[in-house]
Amino acid sequence: MDPRNINFGIQIRTQGPQSTQRMILDCTKIAEETGFEELYVVDHIAIPPDDVEGSDGRYLDPLSVLNYLAAQTQEIALCTGVLVLPYRPILPTAKVVATLQELSGNRLKLGLGVGWMKPEFKALGIDRSKRGRLFNEGLEFLNRAFSSDCIAENGQEFMFLPRPSRPPLLIGGTPEYAFDRAVRYGEGWIPMAGRNLEKFRAPISELRERFFEADKGEPEIAVFSRLAYEESAKISDQIGQMIDIGVTSIIHGGVRYRDSSEFFDIASAIKVSRSKYDFA
Repeated sequence: MDPRNINFGIQIRTQGPQSTQRMILDCTKIAEETGFEELYVVDHIAIPPDDVEGSDGRYLDPLSVLNYLAAQTQEIALCTGVLVLPYRPILPTAKVVATLQELSGNRLKLGLGVGWMKPEFKALGIDRSKRGRLFNEGLEFLNRAFSSDCIAENGQEFMFLPRPSRPPLLIGGTPEYAFDRAVRYGEGWIPMAGRNLEKFRAPISELRERFFEADKGEPEIAVFSRLAYEESAKISDQIGQMIDIGVTSIIHGGVRYRDSSEFFDIASAIKVSRSKYDFA
């Protein structure tokens, strides 16, 4: 993978006491000004009281946050990592997505997942065992809705407007299921990575082969990982390894920064490390 084709993304906190309007805006501006190509937000909708460590049970809606930030930014891509599609009725969700894509100037990228947290499905009154089917139906609808001004659902024709270009769909989850969905419905894969990055080499190679066989070109591979920004040698090794195994977007996430000053230090450290791989 050519380092010139790698995007860098960073997650901002939309959970916990740090998820204030001022903090979100300040960190977003820092991310854009320090050269990150992609900004990520996560998704939880109904945290149970016994699982609030780190968030106090406070999560902002990801699409609402990105709609707000669309007017506050110029170039950075606005991304979900990941939006749990089975949580939401698909038609109004698609309408929000289309609106955000249009008002942002086609800067939206959707990382999408099937969901896992039992209490959230219970609170929503959704049968967790059906989440795979609901996910597939949602992916199919997004593709269909963005392909024609007039579509039909539940036996009713209607206009799906505005209809900007469909945002890229990156599928979360394990390879067996995620790859089938990515080849059929999307543009790539968005996994979570731990310390062992090498384990992603074979799956990435497999997905690239499957996209080639399906005549879909190169897939996007956006990997969430905690970059070791405190250690310049270690983070350089991480970046180099991700480039080597074929990652197209390196996303720094999972760090609970306390304020925008700490976020600035993190973003700046990553910027210095990535600069070793930036060349014309």
